[in-house]
Amino acid sequence: MGRQATVALYVLTLIAVVVGVDVLFFRHHFWERLIANVGIVLVFAAFYLRFRLTLGG
Repeated sequence: MGRQATVALYVLTLIAVVVGVDVLFFRHHFWERLIANVGIVLVFAAFYLRFRLTLGG
């Protein structure tokens, strides 16, 4: 799989997780939903950078 396809799949997974958490847990809680979304994005970014640097780029 090419690099662009891998990144696209990663971004789609991120979106699916954010939407799933929003719908399942934080539908009517704006601030909690915002904090959870920021946390999810930071975790995904940390994994992306970790594996990008480990696998050589």
